[in-house]
Amino acid sequence: MILVGLTGGIGSGKSTVSAALAARGAVIVDADQVVRDVQQPGSPVLAKLAERFGDEVIAADGSLDRAALAGIAFADPDALKALNAIVHPAVGAEMNRQVMAELGTEKVVVMDIPLLTENPRKELQGKIVVDVPVEVQVQRLVQFRGFDEADARARIERQSTREQRLEGADFVIDNSGDLDALEPQIDRLWEWLQTLPQLPADFEFAAPTKPT
Repeated sequence: MILVGLTGGIGSGKSTVSAALAARGAVIVDADQVVRDVQQPGSPVLAKLAERFGDEVIAADGSLDRAALAGIAFADPDALKALNAIVHPAVGAEMNRQVMAELGTEKVVVMDIPLLTENPRKELQGKIVVDVPVEVQVQRLVQFRGFDEADARARIERQSTREQRLEGADFVIDNSGDLDALEPQIDRLWEWLQTLPQLPADFEFAAPTKPT
């Protein structure tokens, strides 16, 4: 198994790169998807969230009302700390489980983590950064995801800076262009990934995962 991390700011097109790697045979361990999975109806995490934040964070169909939870958690530092304490251990454990399921194979495993720069994982053999200028991020968030410009800029400012993400990057994908410009870079990235050594059979994560 080869184990690397993939990150990029909101609106950078990281999901497009992740999908392109999956199409080439990579196993993607997606932090955002794991967050959704561990909060499914009937899960221990959802039960703890309801206990801590009240039934108002549960929608009529029994699923998590993410907007209601965000409205509570992001308005109160103590509430946000409580949210993180409930969700992050479960997310970390599930991501680690998915990675370890590939140990002993020759697969390229990509941990797709939006907050990898904020919370680096030392076990990774490489850090891939999907990079675009801030103005491109803003444009894409407004055009494709329905953000107003002020909200888009606020979301970007809450993440690491472009310079911070690029620091320590082992491979940078410039995704400021179109798909025709992206594909050759993905090909070069895939070739580079094949040069990394396989992890030993006794590989283990050194410590529990921090917030993803």
